[in-house]
Amino acid sequence: MSKRLSILGSTGSIGENTLKVCHNLGDEIEIVYLTANKNADKLIKQANVFHPKAVVIIEESFVEYVKENIPESIDVLVGRTGLLEIAGRNDVDIVMNGLVGSAGMEPTIRSLEAGVNVALSNKESLVMAGSVIESVKKKTGAKIFPVDSEHSAIWQCLTGEDLSDVKKIILTGSGGPFRTRDINTFSEITPKEALNHPNWNMGNKITIDSATMMNKGLEVIEAKWLFGLEANQIEIVIHPESIIHSMIEFFDGSVKAQLGVPDMKIPIQYSLSFPRHVEANWETLDLVKIKNLTFEAPNFDKFPCIKLAYDALKSGGSTPVVLNVANEQAVYQFLNGRIKFIDIPKVIEKTCAVHQWIAEPTLDEILELELWTTDFVNEFN
Repeated sequence: MSKRLSILGSTGSIGENTLKVCHNLGDEIEIVYLTANKNADKLIKQANVFHPKAVVIIEESFVEYVKENIPESIDVLVGRTGLLEIAGRNDVDIVMNGLVGSAGMEPTIRSLEAGVNVALSNKESLVMAGSVIESVKKKTGAKIFPVDSEHSAIWQCLTGEDLSDVKKIILTGSGGPFRTRDINTFSEITPKEALNHPNWNMGNKITIDSATMMNKGLEVIEAKWLFGLEANQIEIVIHPESIIHSMIEFFDGSVKAQLGVPDMKIPIQYSLSFPRHVEANWETLDLVKIKNLTFEAPNFDKFPCIKLAYDALKSGGSTPVVLNVANEQAVYQFLNGRIKFIDIPKVIEKTCAVHQWIAEPTLDEILELELWTTDFVNEFN
């Protein structure tokens, strides 16, 4: 029997790779829902190939255009309301959340509340609402399957192991495009330079997060919620080749790693086919060709966003919410030329410092904090 799938953000990088994986899995997957923000042409093309039950277009001005260019049998929902409705439907077996940024948090919660498992690429969900999500999972029994390559690697390494035997996990990171760049030139970094990632082809926001290394910081917070770990059990190691996706170290000194080429289709497919590793036709790892694997300690002076994320995790409560939203807004300001690259961590630090801390924010409080942080950052700059 095929697995019924909903893809939130089907026209983005994760969504498109998910559809490639679906081609590989063939009859094992049935695509029920697709959603897009404003890329109507790509959504129309996908709908005509995969014939889902319904699609969502967030940008309302494209609704009629979408309706006119797909079969009448496919329902068209619109806006944030339509997205949340689709996310909350329980006629699917798994939801792939490939949405970008804080906008992906509520859909994750809606799917889990419906008792549906979530393949989660949207790390912001757990960064902002880890405690809320844990509570929902306990209530409904729904599970999260990590899609980020690092968390997928940890998940695979932990399979069959006892978490109490794990001393720490080691999240690897490429170091981004500025790993070897002189820190004294960071004020001159342009958006074009920051968007030129050496190993991965990703969307703009996550590519800038990789350049600042906030992406790795957010992954630390996500790992805490995914695997039930404390901050001192989560280590970051720079690994420029991006072949070892992450590792776990046991108390006896043994280290277990997951390796593969830097291709998001691999963790995506595992999240959909778990617990099986299904045959695929994409590139596989050739260690002889790679020859060398290198490692470095992260440079907190060059990349202060890492420390800001660790500090937010230790602070807990509402601080990770503000960290995430402030980062998101600062990234967009940098991309729009309003602030410099080196201003991104300054904006985040200032916003976290002045916000009114809440020990255990509810979903409503998280949404209010999201609005406050957005307004503060945009007024602050």
